[in-house]
Amino acid sequence: MTHGPTHAGKLRGWERLVFASVFVLMAGFVTAVTLAAVRSGYETAQGPPELNSGSLGELTLGPSQAHQAAGGGSADARGQRAISEAVMDSRLAAALRPLVARDRGRIAVGVIDANTGAEALYDWRPSFRTASIVKADILAVLLLRAQQAGTRVTDRQAELAVPMIEDSNNKAAADLWQMVGAAPAIASANGRLGLSHTVTALTRYWRLTRTTVADQLRLLTDLTSRTSPLTAASRDYEIGLMEDVTPSQQWGVSAAASPGTVFAVKNGWTSDHHLWVINSIGIVTHDGHRLLIAVLSSGQSSEAAGIAAVSAAAITAARVITGAS
Repeated sequence: MTHGPTHAGKLRGWERLVFASVFVLMAGFVTAVTLAAVRSGYETAQGPPELNSGSLGELTLGPSQAHQAAGGGSADARGQRAISEAVMDSRLAAALRPLVARDRGRIAVGVIDANTGAEALYDWRPSFRTASIVKADILAVLLLRAQQAGTRVTDRQAELAVPMIEDSNNKAAADLWQMVGAAPAIASANGRLGLSHTVTALTRYWRLTRTTVADQLRLLTDLTSRTSPLTAASRDYEIGLMEDVTPSQQWGVSAAASPGTVFAVKNGWTSDHHLWVINSIGIVTHDGHRLLIAVLSSGQSSEAAGIAAVSAAAITAARVITGAS
C-alpha cells in the first residue's frame, strides 16, 4: 500500500535543510581558516609587524601578531583573522582587475600595513625570477653571516655593497655572491631569514634565483622588525642603502609613497625572450601609514610597460590596505 507524505516525513526534510545550511556555514569557516594556514607557510609565526613610532626602519609586533607568535588566541580569533585576510585579498584582487585585464604579463602583489598589521596578497603562490631584487637578499645574508661570525662587514665588502644596492651594480653583486658562499650559503641563511620559498640559482647566475611575493614581504619584515634575526645596526645599514638608490631607479613601489616622505626601494629588471621581468620591493609611507610592498611580474611587453604596471600595482595595493579604495 502506497502512502502519501506524512507530517513526520516533512519534518525530517526540514531538518535536512537546516543541517545542510549549517554545514555550508561551517565549510566556509573551515575554508577561511585553511587559507590562513596555507598562507602561514609563506610567513613567520609573528606575522606582519607594527610600526614603532618615528622610524622607517624600526617596526615591532602588534598584539595580534604577538599572539600568533606565541601560538595563542582562541579558535574564534584565528577564524576572524583568516576571514579578514581573505576579505583583504578579495579587495586587492578586485582593485587590480582592470590592471590585470589590460596587461599581457603576470603580476603578483603583496602589502603589509605596519600601522594596523593588515595585509593583502594577490597571486602569491607562483615564483618569479628575482632579477636584481635578489641583491637585497645577498646583502641581508652577508650581514647575517657577519653577525653569526661575530665580525663586521669588511671595507671591501662595504665597497661592493654600496654600488650593489644604490646603483644595482651586477659585478659587485657577483663578487658578494661568491664572498658569502654562493648558492649553498644563501639558501642556508634564507632558512634563518624565513624565505622558505626562495630557490637560489645553482650556478654563478644569481639573477636566476626564484622567489614569491610572500617571501619578499618576509625579507622586508626581516629588514624592519625588532624580532628579525638581523640586528638593528644591520637593518639600519641595508635600509639606509635602499633609501639612497640612484634617482633613475626610484620607480616601482616608490610610486605609492606620499609626496615628501622617505622611501626605501630595490628594483629588478631583465629581458626574457623579448619579454621583461620587472620587480620592485620596498618600504613607503602612504597617507600616514608605513607600508611594506612587493610587486613581482613577468611577461611584460617592454621595460617601460613593466615599470608602469608595477608602479600602478603598488599604488593600488597602498590604497586598498589603507582603506582609500
